[in-house]
Amino acid sequence: MNHFAANSTHARDIASVLHPYTNARRHLEVGPTVMTGGRGIYIHDDSGKAYMEGASALWCASLGFGNERLARVAYEAMRDIGYYQIFRHASNEAAIDLSARLLAIAPVPMSKVLLQCSGSEANDTALKLVWYHWNAQDRPEKRKIISRKMSYHGSTWATIGLTGIPEFHKGFAAPFQDFRYTESPHYYRDHRAGESEEQFSQRMADALEALIQAEGPETVAAFWADPVQGGGAGALPPPRGYFEKVQAVLAKHDVLMVADEVICGFGRTGSMWGSQTFGVRPDIVTCAKALSAAMQPISAVLLNERIFQSIMTQSDRLGSFVHGFTYAGHPVASAVALETLKIYEEMDLVNHVRRLEPAFLAAFGALKDHPLVGDFSGCGLIGGLELVRDKATRAAFPADAKIGPRVDAHARERGLILRTTADRIALSPPLVITEDEIAEMAARLRGALDDTLAEAGAG
Repeated sequence: MNHFAANSTHARDIASVLHPYTNARRHLEVGPTVMTGGRGIYIHDDSGKAYMEGASALWCASLGFGNERLARVAYEAMRDIGYYQIFRHASNEAAIDLSARLLAIAPVPMSKVLLQCSGSEANDTALKLVWYHWNAQDRPEKRKIISRKMSYHGSTWATIGLTGIPEFHKGFAAPFQDFRYTESPHYYRDHRAGESEEQFSQRMADALEALIQAEGPETVAAFWADPVQGGGAGALPPPRGYFEKVQAVLAKHDVLMVADEVICGFGRTGSMWGSQTFGVRPDIVTCAKALSAAMQPISAVLLNERIFQSIMTQSDRLGSFVHGFTYAGHPVASAVALETLKIYEEMDLVNHVRRLEPAFLAAFGALKDHPLVGDFSGCGLIGGLELVRDKATRAAFPADAKIGPRVDAHARERGLILRTTADRIALSPPLVITEDEIAEMAARLRGALDDTLAEAGAG
């Protein structure tokens, strides 16, 4: 039974809203934190409390909260056209201009852009394009997709299989027969004594090749990876040499490389794309989130000429490329995304992130001296802290200690919102953050770690 007044916002929420990634029964007891507004990196709840957003909400509020310029663009697009689809040779100017701009800034040469509505939709679509491609090449047996353990790529029926987190599979009985999972390249947790990052990366590449050989290279269609592994891994950059060695394996066995840039795209890693930061040469790129600074639901799939040639081949065979979503290429979302890219250009986003990177890495890297912290790794304005029970052995806390959630709760008490995944704290603040705000965010996190340590000691 909830204890909220019947007419309160909290009571109305628990009476009507089913929340994603939330314990449905517990929510009836605790209710929501209702956010009412924000500016810059700060978001405010309905009690008036302000929080520093250390995770850009869901990795996506790159320009922070509230934006008059983007609101005006959305208003004008709604006033002028409101909506029109891009099905069956129809188009709209915003979708055309946005697609052209994305091709101009793509990490490697790309041929076409297919606009979609979310990161999950983009990855789901990319899966279909991979299979469409191999069918066009008369190689339908190439169906298996390899992603990485603890990777997150979406919540649709197909992308939940692409996601390599077991908790996402429980209870849904989804069809996972085409998906395989190779090792997550977590050097800090999993390296052997005396093993360098390069050696560890080679071991990861060898494990991938062994999996491909075991499945049969003729059956493996694509390898999926986010340049910095988000989701369950908690903002984990790859070890040195990882993507170079992995891509050599993919080329050897004619396996497509798909870069999930949903989190990393648009400056987050210190380059426009995470693929540029880490030398990834993808056949397909998926992007979303910062594409519109989260102000509109929009995503995109960028595909190279090889994939587009296959789409034309199948269009000839079948009469049409039969795929699409009603709101794909929506003129309002496209206009806002295009204006967002203009803002990034005006603020010199990539160099802005590079200028802040040393302060970000230093401020959060300094937390490695805390008794609860084993390591910090990051790049650009993304990174993660490892929480450990024993620094010498890198031993994790038992799951029932709930150390990550406890740090998160204490951080909220101090006005800081984090993202925790098991015992790793992921940091991806809005890209408009300042050096002073980075220092303040790190200080609040240190305080939350101190609170947790004191609580754990008392317990």
